[in-house]
Amino acid sequence: MNNNTYSMSEKELLTDLLHTEKDMTKTYADNCTETSSPELRRMLIKHMTECSEDQLAVFDEMHKRNMYPTKLAQQQEVQTAKQSMQTLKSETW
Repeated sequence: MNNNTYSMSEKELLTDLLHTEKDMTKTYADNCTETSSPELRRMLIKHMTECSEDQLAVFDEMHKRNMYPTKLAQQQEVQTAKQSMQTLKSETW
């Protein structure tokens, strides 16, 4: 019997969990757009939202522990992103 074991570090575990939650969110979104059942769509949106919230919680924990450093966005970058999303929304609604 092989007694070699591999233990993941806390950062590796959290990174894996972060990526899993992101992938699950994308999968729920993809499936949501493919269903014609209102009941199934509501359920998929509910689960997608929960995954998205879980992903944010993992990200926040990693960021708090300096495991996922981010740069502060310049105010102009924030305004540009907001304007881009507003434009996209107005073009698609």
